[in-house]
Amino acid sequence: MCINPFRLIGVGLSVWTLATIGCGFSVDFWSITICRMLVGVGEASYIGLAAPLIVENAPVSQVGSGLGWRYAFFGEAILMLPFAILGYVMKPLQMKGMSNAKIIPWFLNEEFSKKDYSYVSYTLNQLSRFGQDMKALLSEKVYVVNVLGYIVYNFVFGVYSYWGLKVGYNIYQVDNIDLLFGGIISVGGIVGTIGGSLILDRINSTIPNAFKLLSIAIFFGAIFCFSAFCFSNIYVFLVLILIGEILVDASQGPVNLVCLNSVKPSLRPLAMAISTVSIHIFGDDKVDNWRTSILISTSILFLAAGIWFIGIFLHSVDRYEEDSEQPDMSHLLESEVANGDITSALL
Repeated sequence: MCINPFRLIGVGLSVWTLATIGCGFSVDFWSITICRMLVGVGEASYIGLAAPLIVENAPVSQVGSGLGWRYAFFGEAILMLPFAILGYVMKPLQMKGMSNAKIIPWFLNEEFSKKDYSYVSYTLNQLSRFGQDMKALLSEKVYVVNVLGYIVYNFVFGVYSYWGLKVGYNIYQVDNIDLLFGGIISVGGIVGTIGGSLILDRINSTIPNAFKLLSIAIFFGAIFCFSAFCFSNIYVFLVLILIGEILVDASQGPVNLVCLNSVKPSLRPLAMAISTVSIHIFGDDKVDNWRTSILISTSILFLAAGIWFIGIFLHSVDRYEEDSEQPDMSHLLESEVANGDITSALL
């Protein structure tokens, strides 16, 4: 079936935009919780489809407290709205591994519809296909190792985001620690993500090289982050945590490259979606003592580095240039339909 990926992105981002506006108008815990859950609809559609589109179509050589927290949601929604609209109007692109054959309405052929197109059989067929795709995805050892490392990595920063401000207030007695910590995360994320991607391009964007960069960056990033909490001086803490953030955020480009290139093109959207779901489900932490959480979680970064280090030695096949595993038969289908022989076209 031919589905315009931009249309799916547009639908998801429309829900995302409305949900983000809803966050700005939230009045209690449950209202913002429901809106944040709906935000995940847009995130799933964007992450699952945009990343494969970018990796397949991008040029190889180019491959605050002043306004209040509500305005962050309003501004985010306003900036995202044009992209949601573009998703509806952009020309469809054919993604690798996906059939572009047009589906024939089931009611055009009574015998065919009774036999194969009942709602129950269609649903079961889709569930069966999903199960087969999941089995194929989990059989990719390189992908599984990559996601395991990403889960451990996300576990650590889930702890940091929750306990980071409390650590600042308790150890350093700084009133504006939220601004300092937020600024460090923002700067470290931007510099680390861009820097890690540029370095990977420079050393050749292969799966083994991506694992090497992941393991090295996370290992040294863990050292700097752990060391930061060993000093009582606020300035030493800020410098060390900034360097650590830059190093660990250098993983964003490589980890997504492995997710995309270690699986068949037809599985790329599912691979990105499962990766995102996994890091949120298994990457959470609930420890009531902030000291225990910070120390344990920072040490766990070494485990993430070790998991990604294992990936260097796994046999990997880079599927970046791999095309659809099934031949494109859409032109034959359209030809048969044009001749009026719908049954033979479907079969």
